[in-house]
Amino acid sequence: MNIQTTLLFVSFVATVILGLIVVPILKKKKIGQVVREEGPKSHLQKNGTPIMGGVVMLVVINAILAFFVKDNPILVLPMVATLGFGLIGFLDDFKKLYLQDPEGMSPKAKMLGLFVVTIALLVLYLVVFKLGTTTIIPLINQPITLALPVFILFIAFILLGTTNAVNLTDGLDGLATGVVAIIMTFFTLVALKQQNYEMVVFASTVAGSCLGFLIFNMHPAKVFMGDTGSLALGGAVAICAICLKMPLILALVALVCIVDTISVMLQVVYFKISKGKRLFKMAPFHHHLELSGYKETTVVLIFWLITLICCIIGYFIV
Repeated sequence: MNIQTTLLFVSFVATVILGLIVVPILKKKKIGQVVREEGPKSHLQKNGTPIMGGVVMLVVINAILAFFVKDNPILVLPMVATLGFGLIGFLDDFKKLYLQDPEGMSPKAKMLGLFVVTIALLVLYLVVFKLGTTTIIPLINQPITLALPVFILFIAFILLGTTNAVNLTDGLDGLATGVVAIIMTFFTLVALKQQNYEMVVFASTVAGSCLGFLIFNMHPAKVFMGDTGSLALGGAVAICAICLKMPLILALVALVCIVDTISVMLQVVYFKISKGKRLFKMAPFHHHLELSGYKETTVVLIFWLITLICCIIGYFIV
């Protein structure tokens, strides 16, 4: 059995086992979701569903990476990304739970935390590991070397944008988990093509853990990952693309996350310029589809399918 298949299996099983232990504890301690009243009415029944389940994936992913990091120090990058962004998500979830505030951390506080983690990753990438500023352009597979200031701004945008995009996509049972599982499977195959052993280890581990978490997160979800999980997974997707030197491919393979993010931005802008009118019934876009009559499970399957198609196309153009 090759390393990627082994790690996918091990992380899947480990996530399921740990989930069977942690989820009942979260439920017993009543660490449950507080659903926003302005959300889809069908979601009100999710009130009290345990959240912070992302801790399960964080533990499994980083325990496996810790086993390999001594001989593969580059794995420090994805460890810092998942743990750092996951910690910001944990603090956000903590506020939602213990202060019973559905909004969690203030946007400024959250962005400051994400920015600090981003700076740490840039220092590790450029100064400690000296990985350079080369970026591969998809389709033509042409590497280009960016000027340092441009590269820093570009990578910061990718890290901050992707973490927030995955966070926004995590609004339906199994949606973000499944999307990230597909994307990280794609990155596993790309890493194999590039013979990038470290990213094969990382991407296959994350994919397996996401599949394991889906056992608990599929509709009707027994647990939500919370911002602890969604920000960590967003960081995982971003840092994997960056280490493979192809962050631009995220415009394709993470298309559904981008659509959700743009829908939120358009909603806010339109609301302001139209003095209270809404462009969508609700943002992110997956909620607009729900309120337009699509079942939650249908929306999730559509987003998964679109991501799968985009990843298949992406594999043949990188």
